[in-house]
Parts: sequence; C-alpha cells; structure tokens
Amino acid sequence: MEAVAAGPSVEEVTALLRRGRVVVLTGAGISTDSGIPDYRGPTSTPRTPMTYQEFVRTREAQQRYWARAHVGWRHMTGAAPNTAHHALVALESAGVVDAVITQNVDGLHEAAGQRSLVTLHGRIADVVCLDCRARIARSALHERLEEINPGYGGGAYAIAPDGDAVLEETSAFRVADCPGCGGVLKPDVVFFGESVPKDRVARCRALVDEAATLLVVGSSLQVMSGLRFVRQAAKAGTPVVIVNRGPTRGDELATLRLDAGCAETLAPLAAALAA
Repeated sequence: MEAVAAGPSVEEVTALLRRGRVVVLTGAGISTDSGIPDYRGPTSTPRTPMTYQEFVRTREAQQRYWARAHVGWRHMTGAAPNTAHHALVALESAGVVDAVITQNVDGLHEAAGQRSLVTLHGRIADVVCLDCRARIARSALHERLEEINPGYGGGAYAIAPDGDAVLEETSAFRVADCPGCGGVLKPDVVFFGESVPKDRVARCRALVDEAATLLVVGSSLQVMSGLRFVRQAAKAGTPVVIVNRGPTRGDELATLRLDAGCAETLAPLAAALAA
C-alpha cells in the first residue's frame, strides 16, 4: 500500500480514479448539503441513537422512537439530492463508478438516479413488522400516525442525522401496530446493536473485491460496518481514496486523503471524468 499523500489535489484523485472500476462508499457527510445533519462531522452535536435492544425492550421506547421519527419524517421527505449525489450519478453514467455502497438510509442516492446501489443499513422509507415480517411503506404509516395523533408535533424542531426530531416529551404519542397481525413495527433500517444482513455484506465484499479503487465519501468510518470494506481493500492492495471533513478511522489505510467537502470534491471529479 502506498503512503498517504499530504494534501493531495483533486487532479491526483482524478488520475487514480482513471485506473478502472471505482466502488464508492458513502456516509452521512454526503447528505449534509441536503439539510440532513451528520453524526460525527466537525460541527455535529454529540448524540446517542436508540439501540435495537432498547427499541424492542419496552413499549415506552417504541413510543419515544416513533414520536420523534414521525415529526422528523416531514423534514426528511423535503430533502433533495445535492450536487454530490448528482456527481456520482454522472460518474456512474460515464462508466467510471461501478457501484455505490451507502451507509445512509435517507434515499437520496435513489432520488438522484443512482442505479447500482447497495443500501447497507436499509431505507428509512420502508417499515417492517418484527412479528410477521410484513413490509409497508413509511408514507402509509405516516398517514396512519397522523390519523391517530392529529396535530402532534407542530412547530420547529432540531433534526437528528437519522431523521428524528429532537423531542423531550413523547408520552402522549400513540404508536401504530402492524395492520396485519398487530405486531411491533420498526423502520427497515439497521439500528445500532443490530447486524447488517449477511447477504448484503457479501454483495458489498464482492464489489470491493472487483474494484480497482475504493472511494470513501463523507464517512468518518467510526462504524465497523463501513470500515471493514476499507480494511478489505487495503489488505488486497486496492487503492483507497477518502474524502471527508475531519479525521476518519481509515486514514492510515488511505492511499489519498482529502480533508474537504463532498460536493466541492465530487463536482470537479465528475467534470473531469464524465466529460
């Protein structure tokens, strides 16, 4: 593995990406320009998300989660893909990017038109019943929650990276159960304390194995579910390029490391490589 360059330029990154198939790993930082905050950026407020174990343990935890998620959903549905998302679509259309693996659940890659995409942690737009495993659209659940909680959560609230509104009092919120079996509904995303499905991990590993370069965009790589692919690429001698504001857990494994914003980096890359 080559030594990490000190302050590489976009031109150096462009030259490396010309070598062949590029697989991209994205994190919350790519969506900040769409108005969705990230967990660990330089200006992020420290926050501890609800774990899977906490969610399934009590009805009160489910009430607290769904109250915050319900109010935050209005904000999430108003978010649109930004320049960085569109740049990756342009790079895919030009044959430079082979696939995108995203740790995000916001659906913005899909909205931008990304075709070869693995949503590592699922999609916040889908809901699953933990009892009968039936799936429903989050939009349908939102309508149901509006019906049984009329006028709930009016006003302005801070929004967390997972799309939840920051609410302190949630005891008056009514939770909706599965319309089919009456079971517990959960967003079809991987919570902290939950494992990514094995078949999804296997697909990502195969993509990284076939890549000529792994490009990491907007991720601090603090979570092992993303860091493992950087380690995999580095072990195989595949160049790793990291674009992120602030340090990451994968910096020592990077071939090139840019401490820069996602859009300001991806836009000129797309202009150079997708022309």
